[in-house]
Amino acid sequence: MAYDYDLRDVRGIGPATAEKLRNAGITSVEMLAVTPVRTLVEIVGLSEEKALELVKAARALIQIRFMKASEFLEKRKQVGFLTTGCKALDDLLMGGVETQAITELVGEYGVGKTQLCHQLCVTVQLPREKGGLNGAALYIDTEGTFRPERILQIAERFGLDGKQVLDNVIYARAYNSDHQILIVEEAADLIKENNIKLIVIDSLISHFRGEYLGRETLAVRQQRLNKHIHQLLRLADVYNLAVIVTNQVLANPEAFFGNPQKPAGGNILAHGSTYRIWLRKGKESKRIAKIFDSPKHPEVEAVFQVTDKGVMDVEN
Repeated sequence: MAYDYDLRDVRGIGPATAEKLRNAGITSVEMLAVTPVRTLVEIVGLSEEKALELVKAARALIQIRFMKASEFLEKRKQVGFLTTGCKALDDLLMGGVETQAITELVGEYGVGKTQLCHQLCVTVQLPREKGGLNGAALYIDTEGTFRPERILQIAERFGLDGKQVLDNVIYARAYNSDHQILIVEEAADLIKENNIKLIVIDSLISHFRGEYLGRETLAVRQQRLNKHIHQLLRLADVYNLAVIVTNQVLANPEAFFGNPQKPAGGNILAHGSTYRIWLRKGKESKRIAKIFDSPKHPEVEAVFQVTDKGVMDVEN
């Protein structure tokens, strides 16, 4: 839910404190209300007592409180669904990609993860009656695989003006994990100014895997990754937007039967993602998507294909 409050409406926040919060990427009362006290202490420089006081005041202002399950059900009705542009995948997801959630695409190279990310940057711009969210996209590219030419191809399929579609995709190249985290921390202003309804990170784990090598660095890596994921979850919840992240796979030497691969990122990413979808190659040019972790979806599969027009249903 959107509120028309400014940070200075929170009891205890003056001009100087409001400026510190904005410089730290906390630009709204909603973001302040869901930001951990420790984060305010570390990045804003507040005392723990002052940070706790401000968080409590922000929560009181926008009425974050206990609620009945029936009230929460009404709140859930604000969740939007973004079409993938492929009926089989939309049916798999029971309507499309959800806002207020992180949807993770897992799979080896060439299964269509990046293609689907490109397509969602187009479909998010569709009007709501056509399955879109009538908004823009923020695309954070960690592997150098974003291609605006591909956006143009897909936009043509949906009958949209290519230049206008490109203007509604905000692109950021993340060169390391620190840069990636910083982009997300600074995203709040972009979200409001550009009506962003979709954040894509392709891929979420790449820099973390490349920079934190060896078991002795694993704990630090997972702590930073955990903080990063929770920042994404806060943005998704506060601004009612969808978050799509792609994830790599690694060999699972313990798997004598079944899938010899497992998602990278360990339990931190497994717990942080709301919905997890495994993509794999099928026969000929077909691709198969399977939901393997979800609070509401059954473990079912969908078949799709990647063409020059984008991600599409398989033609009979």
